[in-house]
Amino acid sequence: MRKFISALALISVLFFSCRQRTQQADPESVEPSADTTAAVKAAAKLPEEPVFDIITNMGTIKVKLYKDTPRHRANFEKLAMSGYYDSLLIHRSVKGFVIQGGDPFTKDTALTHLWGQGGPGYTIPAEITGPDGAPLHRHKKGALAAARRWGEQANPFKESSGSQFYLVQDPDNCVHLDGEFTVFGETVAGFNVIDKIASLPTDRADRPLREVRIKTIKPDEELNVRAAAE
Repeated sequence: MRKFISALALISVLFFSCRQRTQQADPESVEPSADTTAAVKAAAKLPEEPVFDIITNMGTIKVKLYKDTPRHRANFEKLAMSGYYDSLLIHRSVKGFVIQGGDPFTKDTALTHLWGQGGPGYTIPAEITGPDGAPLHRHKKGALAAARRWGEQANPFKESSGSQFYLVQDPDNCVHLDGEFTVFGETVAGFNVIDKIASLPTDRADRPLREVRIKTIKPDEELNVRAAAE
């Protein structure tokens, strides 16, 4: 029964919420802004597996990005360091499953009917499996993964949303996501914040009734300096 409920949540959280209203394209084909160019240059100084702080009004979640998913790592770095995620909401929360954010439409409460459909205007090629065909990473507790449009016909190559991401709250109910979505990082601190957010009451669309806002996402200077020194 729990797996069946999780499958329904998957359709709601990861399929509907990632319908791009803009043309799909590789991120490298999108003309960069001045902020983006500066962010890319700054990201080049980070360690191979940098740690970023997802700072919310309910606490901070520290996530490490994986070096073996370089497209997703570079995209997250670029968006975070250019301020793209500032003031966005965690717009979906399913207790016993995942929490999700990264939709630019959530900056505007007049656009609640579009929440879950926004993005930067491109998708990211999947980085799900290794040379042996096995998943590079599993959906463990705190796993950081890219949401995507669901369905073989709609998205045969499992390309990821350009900005929307989710964090695993309960790995037992996310086993069926292994090999289906790109996991590009993991939580290293702040698991309790994920649990707090996932425990909030929600409406019928799985939107938290209490506003959960991402204040900013930025590199963790202390942990990145330590990693660079190792």
